[in-house]
Amino acid sequence: MTDDTVSAAAVPAPVQALVDAINAGDTEAFVAAFTDDGYVDDWGRVLRGRDGVRSWAATDAIGQGAQITVLQASTDGDVTDIHFDWRSRRFSGESDAIVTVDGDLVASFRIPPHS
Repeated sequence: MTDDTVSAAAVPAPVQALVDAINAGDTEAFVAAFTDDGYVDDWGRVLRGRDGVRSWAATDAIGQGAQITVLQASTDGDVTDIHFDWRSRRFSGESDAIVTVDGDLVASFRIPPHS
């Protein structure tokens, strides 16, 4: 681990599963990390349920060769705020996300627009 990354222990297991699935290019693991009614909200574009999550993975993440490195994370209850570095054919740069977990799965992965 380099000084600019967050250890896996710093994020809840469901959040780490989402990160690991993206980095492994594993769409099935990414979809399986979400609840049945989970969703991705990418700058206001909301994709719901397993089909929506799979679609986002194909168009914006795994299908674009994405790699995510969590740089900072803080968790309060079931909500984890992450600041991350994202590299892909579609977008590269730092961004933020709010990840809500429900038990052992991700309920939502929200990437708010930059202000």
